[in-house]
Amino acid sequence: MAKAATKTTSDSLKGKTSDELKTQVAELKKELFNLRFQKASGELKSTTRFAQARKEIARILTHLRQNAA
Repeated sequence: MAKAATKTTSDSLKGKTSDELKTQVAELKKELFNLRFQKASGELKSTTRFAQARKEIARILTHLRQNAA
């Protein structure tokens, strides 16, 4: 089962450390893997979480890169 979608905003990213953000990216990547597995086995009903998870990962990675510079 997929987790409930929680939209990541830039305000919520500002309060987190880079380690917390990297952990969140790892969790989202695991979720994407599980979603792909569910889709392949025919268990997945809605595929909208794919795009949401990818966008959240991109948003977090962008924030990490901006803070590194």
